Amino acid sequence: MNNQRLTQTQRQELKLSPQQIQLMKLLQLPLIELEQRIKEELEVNPALEESRDNDYDDNEPIADDTDNGENDDYNDDEVDFNKDDEFDITDYLQEEDIDDYSYKLQVNNHSRDDDPYEAPNVEEETFQDYLNQQLSYRELTEKQIEIGQYIIGNLDDNGYLSRPIPNIVDDLLFTMNISASEEEVKEVLDMVQELDPPGIGARDLQECLYIQLKRQQEENPFANLGLSMTIVKDYFEEFTKKHYDRIAKKLEVSNRQLKTALDEILKLNPKPADASNTSTKSIHYITPDFSIQVNNGKVELFMNDRNTPELHVSKSYIKMLEEFSSSKDMRSKQEALQFVKQKIDAAKWFIDAINQRQNTLYITMKAIVDIQEEYFLTGDETKLKPMILKDVAERVGLDISTISRVANSKYVDTPYGTHPLKFFFSEGITNDEGAEVSTREIKKILKDCVENEDKANPMTDEQLMLVLKEKGYPIARRTVAKYREQLGIPVGRMRKKI
Repeated sequence: MNNQRLTQTQRQELKLSPQQIQLMKLLQLPLIELEQRIKEELEVNPALEESRDNDYDDNEPIADDTDNGENDDYNDDEVDFNKDDEFDITDYLQEEDIDDYSYKLQVNNHSRDDDPYEAPNVEEETFQDYLNQQLSYRELTEKQIEIGQYIIGNLDDNGYLSRPIPNIVDDLLFTMNISASEEEVKEVLDMVQELDPPGIGARDLQECLYIQLKRQQEENPFANLGLSMTIVKDYFEEFTKKHYDRIAKKLEVSNRQLKTALDEILKLNPKPADASNTSTKSIHYITPDFSIQVNNGKVELFMNDRNTPELHVSKSYIKMLEEFSSSKDMRSKQEALQFVKQKIDAAKWFIDAINQRQNTLYITMKAIVDIQEEYFLTGDETKLKPMILKDVAERVGLDISTISRVANSKYVDTPYGTHPLKFFFSEGITNDEGAEVSTREIKKILKDCVENEDKANPMTDEQLMLVLKEKGYPIARRTVAKYREQLGIPVGRMRKKI
């Protein structure tokens, strides 16, 4: 006999409603993606409409004047419905309720006459097309052309061929049914490397630089590039590590001769495809979500929403809902009634989420402006105060995760440049005077020290630590190294110049 035990447990779970999930997703979207998201919602939900000019008047009654007053203002007392209905029709037909779900994004500092900016669509020749066109001008066999096109198709965004030749031989055989030896592929690769821009088709940086120097020497026999070519070909490791003293000693050249040769190398392009063709790049346009203006010593905050449409719940759908609900044969139209109700609900939820998003973004940015007011007035990065997500969250009464979503992928246009919101967040340390200062202030001083150092004898992390200590910022050497790496500054030896 099986004994079954029934137990009852009680537990608490936190579940997010669909509206909360929708709001969190909208909070994370930057302005351009928000505009696209609104367009998508307008396409899928006929109960959501975009206001054009003044076609939606908040004070205008929703009902038609020709109804002889039967449905004026959609008074819920005039609608007959059963107590067993699944929903309360008054939730949909009250005028003030409709007003609450009319959403207007445009602000007073933008005119309706302003034309929304639309980036032009331009069709351009791809970089691969450009190389294949050059290849077609050469006297090649059909097999060589196919091999060359395959090589060009495998170049990365910088113009390098990272796939080994033996692998290309296998690829040609199994994917294109072309039988070719490594020598044949190498012969075609040499031809690809003769195309413009110089350095294209190189398998590594060393080969890329050497191809460019060789091309320059061939085009200008009087150019004295022998020493530069020797350094790249035979002393590339020492060159990359900036062991210039070793190179000068091994080649028995003076510092002046070495500097001249190095200058020629430094003129070369390490990314030939990247610089020669903008159509191969992914161009990202930044549309700031906020703008800051300083007038008469006061910081003014504006939200950027000039290309975002006004939204409201469709009056025709509201009328349709009222007609279905007042029908004597309401049961037979239950499916249509549920469809209309669902679309109106979705429209209301979406508009409400947009409103909440805009309000959350504004109060968050306002808190950032209040905390960093000194920076916005002066533009001096050293005036930025230590600020973390928790500081803003406590000030506006929101969760830290919400502030994080707001700060993600959002930008603000200031008189001193366009910055991501994350720019204004930084941790703090205590200086010699006991005051808390932002790590950004320390990084600014560190950057200035490196920019003004003796390039022939750059400072080590230990020396930078001592300089910061003299300025009243007692931080460890490893912290200096961390900040230097975050700023993208190489170690002292790699910053050395002759």
